[in-house]
Amino acid sequence: MNERTLVKNLAALPDGPVTIAGWVETVRDQKKVQFVILRDESGAVQVVNPATRELDEGADDAASARLATTEAISALAHGSFIRVTGELKHDERVKLGGLEVKLASLEVVSEANPETPIASDSSLDKRMDWRFLDLRNPKQALIFRIQTTFLHALRGVWVEKGLIEIQTPKLMASASESRAELFEVDYFEGKAYLAQSPQFFKQMAQAAGFGGIFEVGPAFRADPSFTSRHATEFTSVDTEVSWIDSHEDVMALHEELMVAGFQAVVDAHGAAIQEHFGIELTVPSRPFPRIPLAEAKQIVADRGYVVPRADADMDPEGERQISTYVKEELGHDFVFLTDYASSIRPFYHMRHEGDPSLTNSYDLIYNGVEISTGAQREHRVDVLVEQAKEKGLDPEELGFYLDFFRYGVPPHGGFGMGLARVLMLMLGESSIRETTYLFRGPTRLLP
Repeated sequence: MNERTLVKNLAALPDGPVTIAGWVETVRDQKKVQFVILRDESGAVQVVNPATRELDEGADDAASARLATTEAISALAHGSFIRVTGELKHDERVKLGGLEVKLASLEVVSEANPETPIASDSSLDKRMDWRFLDLRNPKQALIFRIQTTFLHALRGVWVEKGLIEIQTPKLMASASESRAELFEVDYFEGKAYLAQSPQFFKQMAQAAGFGGIFEVGPAFRADPSFTSRHATEFTSVDTEVSWIDSHEDVMALHEELMVAGFQAVVDAHGAAIQEHFGIELTVPSRPFPRIPLAEAKQIVADRGYVVPRADADMDPEGERQISTYVKEELGHDFVFLTDYASSIRPFYHMRHEGDPSLTNSYDLIYNGVEISTGAQREHRVDVLVEQAKEKGLDPEELGFYLDFFRYGVPPHGGFGMGLARVLMLMLGESSIRETTYLFRGPTRLLP
């Protein structure tokens, strides 16, 4: 079998024989010539076949084969997978890439049903029902190439700094966050819970002396939200590092990771993002703005919007308002909101020295939406026990976690970040359903 050439590599080849394979995007079946737009995972190319519509008396086998090819092309349905061998020809007159393949042989590898269940104007839910077909759209496929580039760049930073990649368990004996958002599952004779985050196990790695770790993996939240930015299963990007002085060190690492990721995406996909999403993606400058939460709420109030509860987190409208302010006044798409009240933060967040009502923590807001929470963690076991009690947690149920701190652990901190949210905001999409390979929500478990 001739070696398959990806469409993206055709332009660099001289005129001559090639073999390509992919799916049928369109067929133009004219009287004397047929055109097939073949698309593979890298791009699309025009295939040309001079049509043979009938045989002369005494026609040879070659003529019969040409007629069979013409008939096969006429019968091709959108989405059928084919393999084509032919002559590559560079021709500036060809609108699609300035080249075409003159067909010599065609193999129909897999026929598609002629009735396609979705169209370009189908609803989002309908497209999610047929996600494998939806992802053949170059715009949709580009999202996951961008994701690959973004994560590869983050891994480059982590590895260069000597951090260790870990894979934490997703079945847990107790809650790592709010018990109200736990998925409970039968586990032999007892019960287990799907992990809401790798938080406890990230911190265990600090007690183990790893120094710094990262993980990209699934997390689960039993949250019956139907918003554009929530999912019951999502990919969480997490890191935790030892020997920090404050949450400022975590924010500095977070910035470095985001800048590296955006730089890689702009370099590799900037032109394609402009073409498919109409966005000129730029690399954020460092440092990102930092605003204490109380000050941010006052800024928002001065703009005419009061966050409903004074003792609560910034709500979605508040996030949009503070992002608009930062964009207008500071020219930045990112902002760290810092110094959150201890009453609205988990028990393991370290509190301000001299002011236990505030924590060494932050949320990172990007284009009006929170994408991450980070903090310095409390590493003193006696303080952790008291803070857990304040939150109504039973230290006995946290025994395995508290044990991490009874045998020495360095000062440490880290963050967790929702990958699909970052991509949604980066590309100006309206929902994380678009930027999640297979979305899971309160009413969706298929496909």
